[in-house]
Amino acid sequence: MTFPMDLAPDVSDALASRKPVVALESTIISHGMPFPRNIETARAAEAAIRESGATPATIAVLDGRIRIGISDAELERLGDPDSDGIEKLSRRDLAACLATGGSGATTVAATMICANLAGIRVFATGGIGGVHRGAELNFDISADLQELAQTPVTVVCAGAKAILDIPKTLEVLETLGVPVLSFGQDLFPAFWSRWHPDRIASPGTVSSTGEIADRILMSQRLGLKAGHLVANPIPETDEIPGEVIGPIIEQSLKDAEANPDISGKRLTPFLLDRVFALTEGRSLDSNIALVLNNARLAAKIAADLCDRAGNK
Repeated sequence: MTFPMDLAPDVSDALASRKPVVALESTIISHGMPFPRNIETARAAEAAIRESGATPATIAVLDGRIRIGISDAELERLGDPDSDGIEKLSRRDLAACLATGGSGATTVAATMICANLAGIRVFATGGIGGVHRGAELNFDISADLQELAQTPVTVVCAGAKAILDIPKTLEVLETLGVPVLSFGQDLFPAFWSRWHPDRIASPGTVSSTGEIADRILMSQRLGLKAGHLVANPIPETDEIPGEVIGPIIEQSLKDAEANPDISGKRLTPFLLDRVFALTEGRSLDSNIALVLNNARLAAKIAADLCDRAGNK
């Protein structure tokens, strides 16, 4: 079976020689951060992966083709607020965008799909989507969770986005059989904060990237299809403590409820924008710090996977 996909030369070479590769999403560029910090962050994440010994592969759909690794000009196209027709692509949108020759930025779910098609096993992002607050009434649950259950790509994040219902998100991940591992602590990280004010216990804890690689390889041997979720706490110097960010998130949620046009794909960007405004930009600084922190950890996991498979 063939599909419209192009690999950047350095990504293709790394995969062919069984060297570590780390996927990066593109929604964070086009829909997740303001210009020009979005482009600066994307470049910095790629540089952090290279400095940690792996090859970065930013993933997007451009003109009807999956791109595994993009040029600097293409990155600017994705991040330029004046660019037309850059869709936000999740699982349900991917085939339609390709079939119509469209362009779009990939969410966690769509990035996992494309990374898996290319043979990339590790993916670094900021925070995953999950169960939105009030989901018992509106059933607003991110496709990211189901993707983790069926696509064998390890996702390194700073936990679920703190605007979500984290306990319910973890419950759904448990139901779906997704291994969840917090790196270096027993509590589950809360994106901008190292942990939630309620000190939510993590389903699993690991202290080394080698241990993560061992678990991934054993899952592969067993034929299990789920990816691993590695929750990497934001560095302490960059966090916004839960007791500080909590009231700001609550205010942002109230603002969303007061606006009947905010739902579906619009909800998360709206909430992140409100948190950004209410923290006077501090949330963006934290977001960038955690993205780079996750990129470095993902590169080390990818390197350990190669080592353990005897491919270094």
